[in-house]
Amino acid sequence: MSNIEIIDNRYGAILLVLAALVFTVDVTVLRYLSPEVPFSLIIFFRSILQLFIVSIWIFLLPKVNFKSTRWKLLISRGVTSLICWWLYYLSFKKLDLALASTLTFTTSLFAVAMAPFILNEKIGYKRSFLTIFGFIGVLIASGINSFSIDSGVLMGLGSAFAAAVLIFQNRILAKTEHTATIMFWIGLVATIGSIPNTIIEWTFISINDLFLLILAASLGTFGMLLTVEAYRFGEVSALAPFPYIRILFALCAGYFLFYETVTVYEFVGVLVICICGLIANEKKKSFYLQ
Repeated sequence: MSNIEIIDNRYGAILLVLAALVFTVDVTVLRYLSPEVPFSLIIFFRSILQLFIVSIWIFLLPKVNFKSTRWKLLISRGVTSLICWWLYYLSFKKLDLALASTLTFTTSLFAVAMAPFILNEKIGYKRSFLTIFGFIGVLIASGINSFSIDSGVLMGLGSAFAAAVLIFQNRILAKTEHTATIMFWIGLVATIGSIPNTIIEWTFISINDLFLLILAASLGTFGMLLTVEAYRFGEVSALAPFPYIRILFALCAGYFLFYETVTVYEFVGVLVICICGLIANEKKKSFYLQ
């Protein structure tokens, strides 16, 4: 890409819609795995496939290296991604596709809430109110009517919080590191980190399950690459609404494939989270890379 910034919001929007579809297919595919397949294998295949795909990408890119002088920060970045993936896929295993997809959008709310403490940013009364109201939307969507909270919701929120931490790590690393280098280290650290559990829980898996694991892992990596490419060409403020189409894809997949239905509480909660997330992050640039 030349030094002159190329802005093509239509192209970026198309890529984000495709990414939303790919991410939905990713978690949908995993629902067809046999119950006997250990959860650790999902994370292992997700990690090692990303490592393999990005390694090829780096080989094809001129002047992009595997090495970096900021390896300590890259390792911490990879550990955060591993935690994020672990909670992310667990939440989709325990919750309906629509609710689990909605919880991923609380990442932007967490980022707004953390910005004053990490970046010394002033968020103002408007964004403070929207952030609080957005989390109230989580309570509504989750149908919480007591002090007990579904473990899947907690995992989804934990994944979103980890993803918010990633945003700040990315802002630091993106100043000196190429996206491919960052993704390579994510795959490397996550693969090493997932090996112990994979060895302990390793079991024979069928050809069908092996195919599903490889397919889902490839889709997850491809979705990430589409997202990165979208924000390379499009303006963040202009593209902000498009990732939310993932909720529509999740609703369709849940209804037609798994007979999941959406309650009034879930619908209202989803609406609150989406509106608050969009307004709170209006014209606010963020770099979201799991």
